[in-house]
Amino acid sequence: MKEGDPSWAGALAGTAYGLPVFHVTEEEIKSQVDAGLYDAEAGVAEMVLETAPIHDAVKKVRERTNGS
Repeated sequence: MKEGDPSWAGALAGTAYGLPVFHVTEEEIKSQVDAGLYDAEAGVAEMVLETAPIHDAVKKVRERTNGS
């Protein structure tokens, strides 16, 4: 979504949206969600996923497209 619709199927195909990309398990997002709701909806995923590689990959996308 950061660089455009990867499916090239929609009306905005090829349009870069410029939206920041985060994974729900990153602290920037996790800290904004009620702890009970987070645990109920994403807690299991966070426990079973190797989150460090996911966070690294998403951070690289942000850096590549935003320079941040």
